[in-house]
Amino acid sequence: MAARKLGPRTPRLAGAANRTAQVDGLVCAGTATVAEALARIDRATPNLFQIVVSADRRVLGTVTDGDVRRAMLRGVGMADPVTRCMRATPILGRVGEDVTNAVLLRRAWFLPVVEKRGRLDHVLVQRRFEQPMNHALVMAGGFGRRLGGLTRDTAKPLLEVGGRRILDRVLEQLELAGVGVIHIAVHYKAQMVKDFIRARNNLAQMSFIEESEPLGTAGAIAQLANRIDEPLLVTNGDVLTEVNFRSLGEFNARHGYDGTIAVSRYDTQVPFGVIRQTPDGAFAGIDEKPSVTHFVAAGLYYLSPEFVALAPRGRAVDMPELLMLGANAGLRIGLFPVHEYWKDVGRPDDLVQAGRDFGAPKGAPTRKRPTAGKKKRARR
Repeated sequence: MAARKLGPRTPRLAGAANRTAQVDGLVCAGTATVAEALARIDRATPNLFQIVVSADRRVLGTVTDGDVRRAMLRGVGMADPVTRCMRATPILGRVGEDVTNAVLLRRAWFLPVVEKRGRLDHVLVQRRFEQPMNHALVMAGGFGRRLGGLTRDTAKPLLEVGGRRILDRVLEQLELAGVGVIHIAVHYKAQMVKDFIRARNNLAQMSFIEESEPLGTAGAIAQLANRIDEPLLVTNGDVLTEVNFRSLGEFNARHGYDGTIAVSRYDTQVPFGVIRQTPDGAFAGIDEKPSVTHFVAAGLYYLSPEFVALAPRGRAVDMPELLMLGANAGLRIGLFPVHEYWKDVGRPDDLVQAGRDFGAPKGAPTRKRPTAGKKKRARR
């Protein structure tokens, strides 16, 4: 497997070599926060990693996009030090040991190479296998009842956010990810949605799945069982996000999952003191107005052909049922925590907020990476 060397005094070449002149974009300080490390990982795309170094460039560890997402499941936040999610004992190569380095590189897709004092000299990076992402399904047939009168005369995906249709933004992101065929499930105001897409300057092939009766949040998947034999990316038509869809596919492939659920952190603020008790019912303590954290489904799924084949036909099916069918059949399902911008615009307040997020004037600060989901106060 070919590798490329990233280090000093190496000119940038096109094609197979693809060398860069410096490693500054691939390293972060040991004092950096998780948010700062993620910002550097984003800028280093497609090299979704950072090498954590000391002030004198000694390697302290490594951190990847996947390491951060797994740490989020353990409760690590964006303001925490990057050392809480880095690998503190990474595989290291040595300057001058080219054969050994080539062997070590087979065990990881990048290899920091250090000189005899342990300081970073350069980085070797493998050619990475890209998980195919040729098919996506957009669920665009919902009634949008939570939006009240806003969807009386307009399909929910055709509402505007920041001067553009929601569906246009969703389709554009799929096209930028290289998806070749986008299937769109339609029901409510189906003709309106189809007319919009046909008039659009599409960069991918568009295919419609028309639901004569509502098929739920996963019923349309069954219509694709005999049409595709590849992984399927499924997204709700009312979700706005900056998730890198290819990172989702790579995450699924790297862990050997049959399906992956994108999840978003959601905090609920309890407005009362919560009592803790012993097993026999005695008072053990009290937590004043605690915040309870959950991970919620973000309306984005990456499913193997085996998952697609499990979708029941001829009736309405919601995604939780399909996921449980897969779990009960022995399929492995992973969780992909979303640290990028994410907004479900199914409620009026969220639609208004998304309009502010995407309607910022030029030169204004960009959307901030959320440290947690929304906080919801329990009703009295």
